[in-house]
Amino acid sequence: MTRTVALVLLAGVGIAVAGPAAASPSGTTTTHAPSSVRTAAADGHKVVLIGVTGLRFDDLDARATPTLWSLTRDGSVGSVVVRSVHATACPADGWLAVSAGTRAADLPAADLPAADLSGDGTCRTLQVPGTDATVPGWGDYLTAAADSGYDARLGLLGDSLATAGVHAAGIGPGAAIALARSSGRVTSPIDAVPADATDLSDLVRTDLGIAELLVVDLGTVRDPGPESAGTAPVAARPAQVAALDTRVHAVLAGVPDGTTVVLASIADSGRQPHLQLAVATGPGVVPGGAAFGGGWLASTSTRQPGLLQTTDLTPTLLSGVGAQDAAPAGVLVGSPVTAGRGPTRAEARIEALVDQDRHAQATSRTSEPFYVGFVLLNLVLGLAVVIGLDGRLRWRRRATADVTSGPSPRAHVPGRVLVAVRVAGATVAAVPAASFLANASPWWRATSPAVVLLGLTAGWVAVIAGLALIPPWRRWGFGPAGVVAAATALVLGDDVATGATLQLSAPMGVQPLLGARFYGFSNTAFALFAAAVVIVAAAGANALVRRGRRRLAVAFVAAVGLGATVLDGLPGLGSDLGGPPGLVPGFAVLALLAAGVRLTWRRVLVVLGGGAGAVAFFAVLDWLRPADSRTHLGRFVQTLIDGGAWPVVQRKATQNLHTLAGSALSLTATVALVLALVALIRTVRRAAQTSDGGAYAWLSGGASLRLLRADAPMAGPAVITLGVVLGIAFLVNDSGIVIPAVGLGVAFPLLIATTANGVLHLRAIPAAERDPQPSA
Repeated sequence: MTRTVALVLLAGVGIAVAGPAAASPSGTTTTHAPSSVRTAAADGHKVVLIGVTGLRFDDLDARATPTLWSLTRDGSVGSVVVRSVHATACPADGWLAVSAGTRAADLPAADLPAADLSGDGTCRTLQVPGTDATVPGWGDYLTAAADSGYDARLGLLGDSLATAGVHAAGIGPGAAIALARSSGRVTSPIDAVPADATDLSDLVRTDLGIAELLVVDLGTVRDPGPESAGTAPVAARPAQVAALDTRVHAVLAGVPDGTTVVLASIADSGRQPHLQLAVATGPGVVPGGAAFGGGWLASTSTRQPGLLQTTDLTPTLLSGVGAQDAAPAGVLVGSPVTAGRGPTRAEARIEALVDQDRHAQATSRTSEPFYVGFVLLNLVLGLAVVIGLDGRLRWRRRATADVTSGPSPRAHVPGRVLVAVRVAGATVAAVPAASFLANASPWWRATSPAVVLLGLTAGWVAVIAGLALIPPWRRWGFGPAGVVAAATALVLGDDVATGATLQLSAPMGVQPLLGARFYGFSNTAFALFAAAVVIVAAAGANALVRRGRRRLAVAFVAAVGLGATVLDGLPGLGSDLGGPPGLVPGFAVLALLAAGVRLTWRRVLVVLGGGAGAVAFFAVLDWLRPADSRTHLGRFVQTLIDGGAWPVVQRKATQNLHTLAGSALSLTATVALVLALVALIRTVRRAAQTSDGGAYAWLSGGASLRLLRADAPMAGPAVITLGVVLGIAFLVNDSGIVIPAVGLGVAFPLLIATTANGVLHLRAIPAAERDPQPSA
């Protein structure tokens, strides 16, 4: 019954799926009446967005780009994450994100006519609207938005400005995309960028005489590379940036004092993604906010100083002109950009942002090989235990005979092998925590970053595994596993509580170039944390159950589960809507099994209800906060109120299925690890049915492996709990298969280490004291 009910826990999570799956803030909502959408605070305040693409902080030079150099030293600065629907963002993608306030993109280059493409054939060449005032390619943009799964509402910015009665103007083709209405028509004045700098300054001055918002597209910086036939070669990058600097100077010359100016690079310069440049000067855009000047740009969408997203620009513009309430509630995924504290020296700020991009680049090159190596370590360890240590193999028969026939030169081999397996299990499981700790050192600045990263990780692995294998812990059945798991949970928990800086650009952490969530628990971090806290709870309960103190064991499991759930789900800390639905049922199951209680259908329903209740509690708690302070938990509640949850559930389910089918590495890793775990359990159970250890008698010294239950009674419940937690998380998170793959990467070697430790304990029991027929 217990096994059947445990499987039902994974199949019956429908009541919890809808909440986390709809955690995206997008959805069908209603707009406010035009009479109430304009705030008085913005009367007379003008905002200018200077949009460029491909511009980075390492492009700046005091002599070659004096305007940009001065602007970035006087203003508040930050890096822009421009990741859109595709791996790299084209100019159209960036401007569409400004238009929609969420991820949006053009059709893939392969689906566009060659005549519409730029010289390198990677992106569409943008054009200003013709006499019909319709943005060229708008139909393609709508098609791409419908296929993207992000529910992008193209024209949202233009519609919101019209609703609020804000006068806007634009210069350049990108500005037309940003200011277009949902129909694709531009009702604001749009001009081409004048070739003459004086004419450009005059045009800016004229537009700001009638408009409160001016959007300017000053063009692109593209990486030189292979050009299509018949196209002019791309100029060297420094020459492109110098020309852009001249145009920026012309725009600023036409901007009156007291105007908020935001200059942002909103797309990549080629096939390799980078963090882009952003700088703002003038009055702040939120009521009571500090003026831009020095320090970092900040956004609650990332909660990382000096880091913002393209989707933050839309709420920034709306807030700057007092039209933030004109957008449909819950649709904007970004937050208004504000001024934050930073290094007082401008050079220090710029150096830090250049270093930030260097860090992200190094991680993008090492992350996948790191994951592959971690999975391979797990598989090698599993094969070594399941196959390599099977005493039925010919190459092991001699050692088996030596051990069973009495003292010999090989008598100590089994003990040494078990010690080696215990060390290997603790070592492999320590790799994730060690990699996060290694990220505290600037490994990416080295000449060979990957080598330095591996060295730092190996050093921290030695520290964690060394602590786990000292005598006080290895004498305890779950001891080594419990220590490694506790170290993993503490590293991740402390990082989340202090700003999630170790996760940022870590090999197994958040990748800024991918535009993931930058605070709280990412899906990968949650998988590691969840697996670790389950092992910690099982380890502590194991010691208490062995002493017959089941009530204390239940209390310990409940305390660990409560702490983990609060840290994971609380807004402002873990902010993870997809974590509690798995943690609450999982720890409830573990507590019941620690108490010696069998699972029943009624208890299953209570457990599932607890998971759904935890989600609702954290989401409503976040929703009660001010709208600008909400995380995706509170925004989901608003989306639910506005009736937009179902489209988002569909999108998240589609993303989960896409991840399952499209991530060959994660799918293969998960299947391989599950098969290895099943093979390990089946092998140990088969051997336990014999009175002398069966195929592993040469390791156990002839002791029955059924005695392992006395040494680790919570091992089985731990495996069931891991299945519940990781299984539910797989179903309700859009990362899907990645979560069990990563979680098993920690749990699997820890269970191997625990088994090896238990067999070592069996060998230490005198043969006369072993129960020949231990109870099952």
